[in-house]
Amino acid sequence: MLVLLCFGDNVEDKQIREIEADQQRHFKNLQYRLRPFIIFPKLGKFLFRKQWKELIEIATRYDDAIVALIRSRKKITEQEKDTSRKDQGGVFYVDTLLNFQDPEEEENLKELEIVGLCKEFVGAGTDSTKTALQWIMANVVKYPAIQARILEDIRGGIGDDQRKFIEEDDLQKMPYIKAVVLEGLRRQPPGYTPLTPRAVTEDVELGGYIVPKGTAVNFLITDMGRDSNVWENPMEFKPERFLKNSDDDQEHHQEGFDVTGSREIKMVPFGAGRRICPGNGFAMLHMEYLVANLVWHFEWKPADGEDVDLTEKFDLTISMKNPLRVHLSPRF
Repeated sequence: MLVLLCFGDNVEDKQIREIEADQQRHFKNLQYRLRPFIIFPKLGKFLFRKQWKELIEIATRYDDAIVALIRSRKKITEQEKDTSRKDQGGVFYVDTLLNFQDPEEEENLKELEIVGLCKEFVGAGTDSTKTALQWIMANVVKYPAIQARILEDIRGGIGDDQRKFIEEDDLQKMPYIKAVVLEGLRRQPPGYTPLTPRAVTEDVELGGYIVPKGTAVNFLITDMGRDSNVWENPMEFKPERFLKNSDDDQEHHQEGFDVTGSREIKMVPFGAGRRICPGNGFAMLHMEYLVANLVWHFEWKPADGEDVDLTEKFDLTISMKNPLRVHLSPRF
């Protein structure tokens, strides 16, 4: 979806799969293999020449795939201008970059700059959203009552209109689905810590200790969402806690709940402050849309003879140690 939003709907499935594979290799290299070159920037390239060469090759292959899509989209937009045809697919992210002009330098962005911005757009939410969605669906499979209530929520939202796909506007009438997504982000956020640590701007006393000015501080997102002082029975997957009419947890209902941490910090799956994930609104919509349509189209059950194992494994994100295996039955 992010690839299509970035480059338009002319991208082939094969290209999307190639970008996803290159992206995974690129991210894993950043996490596991780049450290020697960060610690020893000059010496590392000499001592680990083969590893450095492999890193460059993977990064170059990823860049080349993005460049090909940028040039393809540029060619399409130029053809549309020449033939005076209107773009039926709308304006995509790369279109805005191709047309952007720096007001100070009065020139367009260079291709390398566009490549970097497109990689950020596509890469920023792909792995985290996919991981969060897998955890949410794992709980939907593990607890059939939740799946049944999602179906009830969908039917209540669309009424007698038994359409094939749930649209974005329909989601506004499906509060339980939003509650399921919020509960998934609270119980199993994609990452233990935010990507960007904070620095203390002045000496601070915390728990009897002095944290000196300039100290880099990180914190556990998971601990916030599982704090028993804030959440009743925090290890339970209970979407009802985010519903306005819930008897369990009136204070957390979704209409007044702040997921950004700007008013209060109860859970911050997208980070907080100026470094908060800028795509948090889109990520929420993306997950609600996918959960609604996946449950609407299929009945989800554990694979034969298996139970859903919610054991966590630390990778680039906090993924399932034993990947979700299910049996899907079409509903229509």
